[in-house]
Amino acid sequence: MMKGYWIGRVDVTNPDAYQNYVKANAVPFAKYGARFLVRGGAYRVGEGEARARNVVIEFPSYEAALECWDSPEYQAAKAERDGHAVADIIIIEGYEGPQPG
Repeated sequence: MMKGYWIGRVDVTNPDAYQNYVKANAVPFAKYGARFLVRGGAYRVGEGEARARNVVIEFPSYEAALECWDSPEYQAAKAERDGHAVADIIIIEGYEGPQPG
């Protein structure tokens, strides 16, 4: 079973209100087995455009990643973020095929 990932790029416009989202998303993330691989941190733009905050969240499966996004718990958490951040988020299936070298 392929792992699933959320890849997010976020510009927070209201840091105080955004903290309500951070607190609220803990419940669905725990329920669906989410694990942060990237959560903010230093970065360099190699090409294209970036937002101020970057996040990569791993799930045990692509299905779990989709179920988390669609869950009432996450949608309630997302409602806490709406209006306080601009985000680009994709949900993507992992890759376990051949690697270079």
